[in-house]
Amino acid sequence: MKGDHLGEFEELALLAVRALGPDTYGVPVQRFVERSTGRAASMGAVYAALDRLEDKWFVRSVQSGTTPVRGGKRRRLFAITPAGVRMLVRLRQVRERMWQAVGET
Repeated sequence: MKGDHLGEFEELALLAVRALGPDTYGVPVQRFVERSTGRAASMGAVYAALDRLEDKWFVRSVQSGTTPVRGGKRRRLFAITPAGVRMLVRLRQVRERMWQAVGET
């Protein structure tokens, strides 16, 4: 598999795409990460993470059509891939094993 390591922000972005469902775009991902972590996330950081996730085949993206409002913009829509789901499962298992080793504190 191409690039099987994820940084913390990539993991957060991948979790956001999974939680938001298929065909989400950058702004909802940014808001989800900010709401979930309580910290600011720039759009540049969000799109950089999504680009890296796509390079690693954990998400896919497609261009949408224009929005119905006048001057509507096209959006880059993201969806998690089966490899992305497997990565999240693996990351969760690793964290659960580590927390079990630490014990409840």
